[in-house]
Amino acid sequence: MSQHVGEREPLLPLEQKSEMEDHKGQEVVTTGPSLGEDVAAPPVIKGAIDPVYEAKAQTLNGAIQDIGMGWYQWQLFIVIGFGWASDNMWPIVTSLILDPVSLEFHQSNPPLLSLSQNIGLLFGAMFWGFGCDIFGRRWAFNLTIGITAVFGLIAAGSPNFAAIGCFAALWSVGVGGNLPVDSAIFLEFLPGTHQYLLTILSVFWAFAQLIATLIAWPLLGYHTCQADATSCTKSQNFGWRYFMIAMGGLAMIMFFIRFVCFTVYESPKFLMGRGKDEDAVRVVHEVARRNGKTSSLTIDDLKVHEGLGRQDITASAALSRKLEKLNLTHVRALFANRRLAISTTFIITIWGLIGLGFPLYNAFLPYIQAQRGVTYGDGSTYITYRNQIIIAVLGVPGALVGGALVELPRFGRKGALSMSTALTGVFLFASTTATTSNGLLGWNCAYNFMANIMYAVLYAYTPEIFPTKDRGTGNALTATANRVFGIMAPIIAIAANLNTAAPVYVSGALFIAAGALVTLLPFESRGKASL
Repeated sequence: MSQHVGEREPLLPLEQKSEMEDHKGQEVVTTGPSLGEDVAAPPVIKGAIDPVYEAKAQTLNGAIQDIGMGWYQWQLFIVIGFGWASDNMWPIVTSLILDPVSLEFHQSNPPLLSLSQNIGLLFGAMFWGFGCDIFGRRWAFNLTIGITAVFGLIAAGSPNFAAIGCFAALWSVGVGGNLPVDSAIFLEFLPGTHQYLLTILSVFWAFAQLIATLIAWPLLGYHTCQADATSCTKSQNFGWRYFMIAMGGLAMIMFFIRFVCFTVYESPKFLMGRGKDEDAVRVVHEVARRNGKTSSLTIDDLKVHEGLGRQDITASAALSRKLEKLNLTHVRALFANRRLAISTTFIITIWGLIGLGFPLYNAFLPYIQAQRGVTYGDGSTYITYRNQIIIAVLGVPGALVGGALVELPRFGRKGALSMSTALTGVFLFASTTATTSNGLLGWNCAYNFMANIMYAVLYAYTPEIFPTKDRGTGNALTATANRVFGIMAPIIAIAANLNTAAPVYVSGALFIAAGALVTLLPFESRGKASL
């Protein structure tokens, strides 16, 4: 044990030395240069990235695997869950306030609010997704929810429809970065044996919808103009403003916990990819300390691989690394060979199809429920938001089922994703047969259950098939496709008329097409540790 402390001490910050002096009672883990077969790197990575990076990533995977799932990863699981929750919560917020905001401001084209939101989501996905490969994960991780909280609170004072539209775009800049950044940083600290937790994270996504609708029910259900009201003033319609304050306050609490109560470390593989091998080793040792263990990883375990090639870590290369995106270095790496190019192209297309299909229906679900409720004779705001809670409750078990399905032998990520995506579309088609509010509610519950399975698997599978040094870019490309097509959804909704079944048919067809495309993906990431 004394040998371990003597060799590792120079790698630790001065303020941490005293914490590392006594390791009595802690388990010492030994890290080899590569992973065992049970956590072998997915074949998609082989030959797609430079051999030095690949070998070093395998060594770091081995270090994380040997440390195992511990206190640091479980804490990270919780705070990463805030990002998952935010990704679903704020589009739900927009959909829930759509009807009362349109009534108060006499807006003839309500989907314009969703359009402004999706423009912000697109910018956020591109900026944070690509940016975290340049300036790292930590700052992006800490700022995204903070930006969302600030502009969400400000939006409560919006004097007109244009103002709430601008604030929706601004809070969405933060929301758009949550998944590209959070999935990257969580996956890079996760042992290969626990990558299924990326799927389980979608429980936060489902709970976010439930929490938002639970808060909305008393505020919007009792302090909002009715859907068939002939006039609607600010004093009669204060519920959505109270709701924005509540949701902005909740986001601010999440930001406080992330920024003040938890310290997230930069990804070791990101640091290694930047030529900061010593910092990468230091982070591994700190994670081990947080987990009550120590690691035998040394800087020499990484340097030994440099005989395979050369990593440019000179000072003159720093600027060029900052400008890598202009040279499309990371983008080209995702198309480095035929199978990888097919995989990247298909996953981007799938995200695009779902990005159009999901908001085309889900973003207007409360509005559709209210308008059809009027037709069915039970369109009160109370019933509309009560039904939203029932729909949201069904999403929680959907995320848990998704977590179980992805680990089934010979089914895995691809089988679960293909089945759930196609069935989401089927249930949307079925919803057009409803002749009562209860019938529509039943089909929407089935739709939401399958949609939560779909997203649980999609969010886990996508970052797993990208190497760490290009993962932010890969996540950004898929998120950007999702947001670009999402911008088209409110435009189609305006043209197609939300009071008809046309948007539902289009949305259902898109989900079924995406489900079919999943079957053509060349890689199954179940049981593999990502690079």
